[in-house]
Amino acid sequence: MRLHEHQAKNVFAGAGVPIPDSALATTTEGVVDAAEEIGFPVAVKAQVHVGGRGKAGGIELVESPEEARAAADRILGMDLKGYTVETVLVEAAVEFVNELYVGITMDRDAGQPVLMVSTEGGVDIEAVAAETPEAIARVHVDPVAGLRPFQARQAVYRAGVPDDVASDVASVLSTLYELFDERDASEIEINPVMVTNDREVVAADAVMNVDDDALFRQAGLAELEAESYTNDLERTAGEYGFDYVRLDGNVGIIGNGAGLVMTTLDLVDYFGGTPANFLDIGGGAKAERVANALDVVFADDNVDSVVFNIFGGITRGDEVAEGINTALEQFEAIPKPVVVRLAGTNAEAGMEILNTDLVEVEATLEDAVERAVDNANEVSQ
Repeated sequence: MRLHEHQAKNVFAGAGVPIPDSALATTTEGVVDAAEEIGFPVAVKAQVHVGGRGKAGGIELVESPEEARAAADRILGMDLKGYTVETVLVEAAVEFVNELYVGITMDRDAGQPVLMVSTEGGVDIEAVAAETPEAIARVHVDPVAGLRPFQARQAVYRAGVPDDVASDVASVLSTLYELFDERDASEIEINPVMVTNDREVVAADAVMNVDDDALFRQAGLAELEAESYTNDLERTAGEYGFDYVRLDGNVGIIGNGAGLVMTTLDLVDYFGGTPANFLDIGGGAKAERVANALDVVFADDNVDSVVFNIFGGITRGDEVAEGINTALEQFEAIPKPVVVRLAGTNAEAGMEILNTDLVEVEATLEDAVERAVDNANEVSQ
């Protein structure tokens, strides 16, 4: 589950991380009222789950009621990378002299959480990692022993954080690790941590993703789940119990298992396409669940084609085939071309059941993905 910026900041603030004064607004008048109460200048920030909001026009700095009104009119209701902005965060502007990055995620190769700190905050940290990886200091933490104070200091000093704020940044990093551990987070970060003229550190942004499988023991965060959905697609997928993330491409992807879906996303990119979503139907999916997955993907206007990648273990190929037929037979005309690859348990039976008047079938994953990408290119031309 991905928290919105304002939700994550509330969690951070509750743990003692400094954040700017802020208020939520859903109307133009609400933005103006909040800005006047906080005091200008303020930032008006779209609350949607996308990166690069500022470059896309989803964040504006305003210095008067007139500018606040104009910014609200522009941002509220705008389509931001496929998401409709319904809520904005009105936040006190921070005068800063430095922007830092701090974050924690799970290093799957090492099997341990990793602390990350960089003095190149305020920009796309993925680009920094790809182009100048040495600019990010990394320190792994033994999850059994937990974070030791010297490790947070080590990460901060390795990154070259100025000495006069290094202790405060290390304290913020330690607090984030406590949240990462106690709240079953899969990722947690602040980009940027702003250093003010008075040498104070402030969280100007916040990211927190929580393991869905741990929500049963995170009652407070679970209550935020419905609010964390950005649009009807995510809300519907959540109601169906799918692991779903909307992306900005045009090739819809459905698979059973996170690793299988991720592999499919990578292959879409390899063959020159762009994924429209991540959708994992899970193991043992019955026909109705498969039909529901197709309904979610078909409802995305960005999708021009769909690839279905199923490897049967406890998921049976014949059940999947029945679900695909059930979903597609309700249409007079198939809304998007669908390519299916079935392998594993009852795959041969599933291939026989599939209505090939409604879908295209490929024997290998590579062929299925390449055809789906070609289909999407043909539709978009």
